Amino acid sequence: MTLSMIWEIITKIIDIGVVWLVFYFILKNIKNNIKMVLIFKGVILVLLIKLLSDLLNLYTVGIILQYCLNWGPLAIIVIFQPEIRSVLESIGRTQLLGRHKILTIDEREKVVYEIMRAIEYFKRNRIGALIVIEREISLQEYIEPASKIYADLSSDLLESIFFPNGPLHDGGVIIQGDRITAARAVFKTSMSGSINKRLGTRHRAALGIAEESDAIALVVSEENGRLSIACDGDINYNLTLDEFRMLLIDALNPRPEVFYEADDKDSVGEE
Repeated sequence: MTLSMIWEIITKIIDIGVVWLVFYFILKNIKNNIKMVLIFKGVILVLLIKLLSDLLNLYTVGIILQYCLNWGPLAIIVIFQPEIRSVLESIGRTQLLGRHKILTIDEREKVVYEIMRAIEYFKRNRIGALIVIEREISLQEYIEPASKIYADLSSDLLESIFFPNGPLHDGGVIIQGDRITAARAVFKTSMSGSINKRLGTRHRAALGIAEESDAIALVVSEENGRLSIACDGDINYNLTLDEFRMLLIDALNPRPEVFYEADDKDSVGEE
């Protein structure tokens, strides 16, 4: 085997590897965006129907689907431009080497303990709060313009940050690993039509960050102390403390690298 043949084999392996890597990151980010999942399902369905029409010689159906395949990509780009941009932004924010810190079991338990202590205090005193926990997709875009803290996570610090009328009360807190990175972070609010119209800005911001990233957003209502968790493009509203704790623990557990189907769920409860 000559050197040129070896080099040709290496380049082919690199070529295939790059293509699979691109598809991997696209599919990994699509699964966190419900709208993009639905688009992906629709494209697959059209391709399957086209294949079936060719096998059964369905001439009229085949012609219509051929036009769809010819002009469909352009129509998808125009109609679903915001969703496509969101996925591309998510890919750009993804940390290729994973999270900045992998928490041990003890560290995760401490994170849950400190957060739950603060959440119970907020609920009891009806103090509004928005806490966003970074997972695989980086939130550096929101950290940069926020007020930097870089302190160990503690319930006392969270209570101080969200103390009513305090300088850091407005906006959200961003947690990376077991540290509070920033406060007064401003997130894009969700434009979803399925969200309860009575939900306030905190809830819409929580759902917004959950739609465009894999972050966990924890919300305490200032009006009535109700608890909510937004995660994976969905929001669970009006939770009890036990339900809130179990959802938080489940969301913080390391996730296997598998692809799953996302269902378009309606938010429940009213504020």
